[in-house]
Amino acid sequence: MESYKFLLIEKSGPVVRITINRPEKLNALNREVIRELNQALGEAEDDTSVRALVVTGAGEKAFVAGADISEFAHFNPEEARQLAAEGQERLFNFIENFPKPVIAAVNGYALGGGLELALACHIRLGSTTAQVGLPEVSLGVIPGYGGTQRLARVAGLGIAYELITTASRINAERALAVGIFNHVYPPDQLLEEAHKLAEKIAANSPVAIRAALSAIRAGYRALAAGFDAEIEAFARCFASEDFKEGTSAFLEKRKPKFPGR
Repeated sequence: MESYKFLLIEKSGPVVRITINRPEKLNALNREVIRELNQALGEAEDDTSVRALVVTGAGEKAFVAGADISEFAHFNPEEARQLAAEGQERLFNFIENFPKPVIAAVNGYALGGGLELALACHIRLGSTTAQVGLPEVSLGVIPGYGGTQRLARVAGLGIAYELITTASRINAERALAVGIFNHVYPPDQLLEEAHKLAEKIAANSPVAIRAALSAIRAGYRALAAGFDAEIEAFARCFASEDFKEGTSAFLEKRKPKFPGR
């Protein structure tokens, strides 16, 4: 596998670990990170010796603290629609439909696009220090990378309505209780346990696992319409005064005053 600007790739037997390596930005997602993740995943898909993947973030503070707000704060609705559609196709839907199991090892903040990335993975393990949430409404926008759909599917409608509309974060214990995390481990054990799980998967039939992943997803095919609706709603937010105020306040490190129009 080739070297990347924002990723660290480690292969150990049948397991590949992909580390998002942008700790100075709390591993925030931008278009280049998404492009590199798409490429690294494509290489892992083509490598027949790879049976399972682990995705994590560099440093102790964050898995992925969200999307890089500065990249899209001045987008118009059409640019926003393209951003969400491209991101979903190249990364989030790609992971969900990936033929090999992808495990998220959430080692800190997983907010906004970070939680959406974890939700797209097949299995999620959390550090006891992890915090997760979808805070987009505090910026005058909504989740645009599948969060409105996958959170409701994983944790239920009530949790999705609450977390998205309040922009709240929850800790690892709560995330485990509502089904966002499969397991929670101390920070120094998280990656070891993720690799143990990946190796346990890798010992089984890759043909059967690929078939099982496809069969599990089959019951959720109507979700595609929900993703399209999310993209359109996300784009409409970019025409609002609330979005302008929310992103300006974020970048200026102040509390927003939403006009509501």
